[in-house]
Amino acid sequence: MRRDFNRSQNEPKEFDEKIVQINRVSKKTKGGNKIGFSVLVVVGDKKGRVGVGLGGAPDVSSAVRKAVSYAKKHLFTVPLKGTTIPHEVRVKRGAAQVLLRPAPPGTGVIAGGAVRAVVEAVGIRDIVSKILGSKNQASNVYATMEALKQFKTRRAVPTP
Repeated sequence: MRRDFNRSQNEPKEFDEKIVQINRVSKKTKGGNKIGFSVLVVVGDKKGRVGVGLGGAPDVSSAVRKAVSYAKKHLFTVPLKGTTIPHEVRVKRGAAQVLLRPAPPGTGVIAGGAVRAVVEAVGIRDIVSKILGSKNQASNVYATMEALKQFKTRRAVPTP
């Protein structure tokens, strides 16, 4: 029993988890305030797969566990072109607007906090991005996910 426990700690994780946002939420009840936590987590394998999850619970650790579980169930694959993205894309989702542009090798990740978390989880190493419109981190993460779903490779686009 003990040996198995030690082995599971030393194994590398399949997915990289990044907590983007932790919110404390409270609700008025008859007995007083009921306090809980809402956590937004981005999960990726740094090889092109990424997912996002939002979990809520009375304590932070349970909320993180729920968010990670949801994110792992809703992973999708992003087509990459080397260390960058195949083409430029601009997405508006709600109030958030995100612009993603491919960059030459060696540029690095030029992105704000919410976009950076998602892009690094995917495994993109060279990208230029701009967040337009909203300062809400959750909205920006979801807009970035929407943008990543829109990428098409040359094989996927039919030639006339």
